[in-house]
Amino acid sequence: MELYRAHVLICGGTGCTSSGSQTLIHTFEKELKKQGIENEVKLVKTGCFGLCEAGPIVIVYPEGTFYSHIKVEDISRITEEHLLKGIIVKDLLYKDVIHEDQILPIDEIDFYKKQKRIALKNCGAINPENIEEYIAYDGYKALGKVLTEMTPEDVINTIKKSGLRGRGGGGFPSGIKWEFTYKAEGDIKYVACNADEGDPGAFMDRSVLEGDPHTVLEAMAIAGYAVGSNQGYIYIRAEYPIAVHRLEIAIKQAREYGLLGKNIFGTGFSFDVEIRLGAGAFVCGEETALLNSIEGKRGMPRPRPPFPAIKGLWGKPTLLNNVETYANITQIILNGPEWFASMGTEKSKGTKVFALGGKINNTGLVEIPMGTTLREVIYEIGGGIPNGKKFKAVQTGGPSGGCITAEYLDTPIDYDNLIELGSMMGSGGMIIMDEDNCMVDIARFFLDFTVDESCGKCPPCRIGTKRMLEILEKITSGKGELEDIDKLERLADSIKVSSLCGLGQTAPNPVLSTLRYFRHEYEAHVKEKRCPAGVCKDLLSYNVDSDLCKKCGICAKKCPEGCIDGIKGKEVYKIDTKKCIKCGACMDACPFKAISKK
Repeated sequence: MELYRAHVLICGGTGCTSSGSQTLIHTFEKELKKQGIENEVKLVKTGCFGLCEAGPIVIVYPEGTFYSHIKVEDISRITEEHLLKGIIVKDLLYKDVIHEDQILPIDEIDFYKKQKRIALKNCGAINPENIEEYIAYDGYKALGKVLTEMTPEDVINTIKKSGLRGRGGGGFPSGIKWEFTYKAEGDIKYVACNADEGDPGAFMDRSVLEGDPHTVLEAMAIAGYAVGSNQGYIYIRAEYPIAVHRLEIAIKQAREYGLLGKNIFGTGFSFDVEIRLGAGAFVCGEETALLNSIEGKRGMPRPRPPFPAIKGLWGKPTLLNNVETYANITQIILNGPEWFASMGTEKSKGTKVFALGGKINNTGLVEIPMGTTLREVIYEIGGGIPNGKKFKAVQTGGPSGGCITAEYLDTPIDYDNLIELGSMMGSGGMIIMDEDNCMVDIARFFLDFTVDESCGKCPPCRIGTKRMLEILEKITSGKGELEDIDKLERLADSIKVSSLCGLGQTAPNPVLSTLRYFRHEYEAHVKEKRCPAGVCKDLLSYNVDSDLCKKCGICAKKCPEGCIDGIKGKEVYKIDTKKCIKCGACMDACPFKAISKK
């Protein structure tokens, strides 16, 4: 066994990889060899550390030194100063690490200190392509315990007692779903994993698979034992190449170690897993559409009942959970259901992973106990709104969710509270908006996405969402009428109650929630032909303030249409609003803030 005096952990998640972390790894390898310490320092490519805004991230142990925004040219300094001389390179540290001249441990940084990592326990801590590192962190210990000490009924009762609810959107109690599948009659049963995470701004499940794929494989094997299945399927979109690659490696390694396949742990129980690649259809996140796609059919929902637990893949009982739900299972087995149930709220136990995006300083992945408030997530963990802008709303649940205003920032996050506010938990996307966002345009954006992703099977979703989008486009282009707002509400209510699947039933949520909290913005678009946020181009006009204009002509030089006239040094410049394409180049270029839009 090789021993190292230092470990250098480098984020290998999608975010940091796209920022060049792979190049950092190669550069580190060269620098370590150059200094002759390649056998003393271990490089570890991990999954996502969570704080995507700070990437690429490098963490050096045993000190736990947190370096952020690392560039290739920084590698030699870290190698020569820190790894050779033991001197921390302070100017490369993450900004919040230094407090009163002290370097804080990672778990005391504002971004991390209120988090509780269960599903993300190993992400950023291990090499996801090395099964032995997973085993060193108690990997496959839960499976061993289940197969040698517990009956299927014991496992199901443990999950029920924990209070775990599905993390994919609906929040159905996981233990009850497992029990339904266990009790269903069938000579063959299946276990499936929904990794088709398609919400705009959502990357929770992808990050788990990139950073800790074995935790899902182990949980699926436990589920297989509990419900009486010997075969599992992971349905993941081909758009996630890093996650797919690491899953393939993990499955191969688990088979080689006898942790998947025949006669696991010599107990007579057999279970194996196969990957099925999706083509990126959002509707395949709906469970019955996903099952159709696995079977090789077009991804379209089936009427329910019967539910998959009774009649799923190839007509057989099928247990289907999403990645994050499975990622909680091993910890519940090892630590007990009471431990898990001690976290969260009365009806929403444990933790929830959210992808923070939009107008937020600390974009990234967070895992918080249920019951944490929106204010804590946005301002304490997320670091607040950039550039001193005012918070306007947070969209939870993606296209299926709704917008929540500042009035409700102190609301504890759980399934029931979010639904009461007109939104939903969803898979865990959390997009922050500031004063510069137009809420009518936000609703239009999500409806445009839903219309594009509708499978077209049922008329309410296929036709109704299209009509809603047309009305929103009419309003944002300045052609809306007051009666259009009433039409939107009637259409939304009809689509919610008559669509076949969850995609159509929740598609109106962004419209209904923005109408509920921001009706005045809709009315301004219609009555005043004005976009209060200055986003909708058809309702904008750019104007030069004669008192502020310095007659420099910079705006005229930057205008791509030549629609700004004036004589340099002699007269105030003017914009021909009929020719203006409203690109905003003039306003961005003016150093004197003499140009405004309204």
